[in-house]
Amino acid sequence: MTNRLTHLDESGRARMVDVGDKAITERVAVARGRVTMQPETLRLLIEGNLPKGDVLAVAQVAGVMAAKRTSELIPLCHPLLLNQIVVTCAPNPADACVDIEATVRVSGKTGVEMEALTAVAVAGLTIYDMAKAVDRGMRLTDVRLVRKSGGRSGEWGEAQGSGGAGEQG
Repeated sequence: MTNRLTHLDESGRARMVDVGDKAITERVAVARGRVTMQPETLRLLIEGNLPKGDVLAVAQVAGVMAAKRTSELIPLCHPLLLNQIVVTCAPNPADACVDIEATVRVSGKTGVEMEALTAVAVAGLTIYDMAKAVDRGMRLTDVRLVRKSGGRSGEWGEAQGSGGAGEQG
């Protein structure tokens, strides 16, 4: 793990990392999160009986759109030509929630962790938006990176704990 914050210059000012000298490698990031809700809300969602329509399909598309626009939302992220974005939203009746996962792939000089995290967050917010008429107490929780590969720092998984990714930019 590096002890240096790569998005700060020598004076402590925010900066975009220069990735010009980095090698192009295959990079993958997987993020997860969940939206908890009342069991009745989840039942309505599964049955397709919420007023705004097919919540899961819209949330998946919203997650894909969000990943593609991450650099417009997170100021120091590089715009990337993404190879693939897969967002899944799976109802989980046992825990009264929808589990969300996003996998993002790129051939590039910088990682796609922020794109995967953004996809999960926006998919979760979309679920909230589409179901809030029946359950304002829903919660978007546990948004986190679970795995990344590629680049100088190689493989990282959430079992390694925070700070394990090392590479930024």
